[in-house]
Amino acid sequence: MSCGTTEIATQLYRGAVDRATDRRTDAGWLANAWPTARVLIVQGDRALVAGDPPHLVYVSAADAPPGDRLFLGVGADGVPCFAVAAALPELPGARSHSLRTVGHLLGDEDADLFTTAVALANWHAAHRYDPATGAPTELGEAGWTRVTAAGGTLWPRTDPAMIVLVHDGVAGPDGRCLLAHKPEWPTERYSCLAGYVEPGESVEAAVAREVTEEVGVTVHGVRYLTSQPWPFPRSLMLAYTALADPSAPVVVDGVEIERARWFRRAEFGTESGPALPFTTSVAYLLIDRWLHERS
Repeated sequence: MSCGTTEIATQLYRGAVDRATDRRTDAGWLANAWPTARVLIVQGDRALVAGDPPHLVYVSAADAPPGDRLFLGVGADGVPCFAVAAALPELPGARSHSLRTVGHLLGDEDADLFTTAVALANWHAAHRYDPATGAPTELGEAGWTRVTAAGGTLWPRTDPAMIVLVHDGVAGPDGRCLLAHKPEWPTERYSCLAGYVEPGESVEAAVAREVTEEVGVTVHGVRYLTSQPWPFPRSLMLAYTALADPSAPVVVDGVEIERARWFRRAEFGTESGPALPFTTSVAYLLIDRWLHERS
C-alpha cells in the first residue's frame, strides 16, 4: 500500500478563513469583537442562503438569537465571524438549505464558515454533560472546548473514516470502477465504499477491511488522495483509490450494502449508468476525477 499526495481540492473546507486561534482565550478581544461580528445561525446542518449562485445570510450581533456564541474566525475583510445554534428565522429572500446540498455552490469563505459552524454546533449539542460524571459542562474557549464542573477540558471530537474508489486501473471507456448502493438511498444512486477506522487500525488497513467486509473484494495499490470534513455529525473523510480485479466475485454484506457492481466509464451519463452522490461530497470528486483522468 502506498500513499500519494493530495491531488484534489475538497468542496466543504478550503482554508479561506483565518481561524484566529490565539483569540479564543482572549476574553477582552472576544467581547469587543461580538458587537461588530457577522453571525451565522445554524439549525442542525442547515442555514439560510440567498441569491443565485447562493451565498450565506448572516445577521448582526444585535439581531442574533440567544445561545452559545461559537467563534469561527476572522474573514478576509477583518470582520469577526460567529455562529449561534438556534431555529432559523424567516428573512426576506432567504431560504433554508443543508450543507450537503449547497456547500459546493458557496464561495470559499462561506463554505468554510458553514462547515465549521455545523461541526461545532453538532459537537456541543452532544456534549452538554460530562461523560465521566453526568454533570453539566460549560462552553469554553469561545466554543472550541467544554469545561467540566471539576475544571477538566473536553475537546471537539473528529471521527476518522475512510472512503475509497475501487477501480481496475484500465484506461479509456472500458475502464471500470466498483460502486455500491445502500438500502436507504434512492434506487439508482451508487457511491464509493466507506467506513470508520477502528481503534488500533491504520486507515489503509481500514480501506482493505471495509471493502472485503462490504463487497467481498480484495484490494491492492491503496493510494491516499485528499480529505474532507464531513460534520454529519463529526467525521473526517480520508479519501483513497484502490485497485481490484473485476473478475473476482462481488458478495455484498446485505446489511450496509444492498447491491454493488462494476461500471464502465462508457456507462456514466447513460440510462444504464449510476446516479451519483451529492456533488458536495468527496465521493463525487473521487468518481469525477476517475472519469476524467483516464478517459
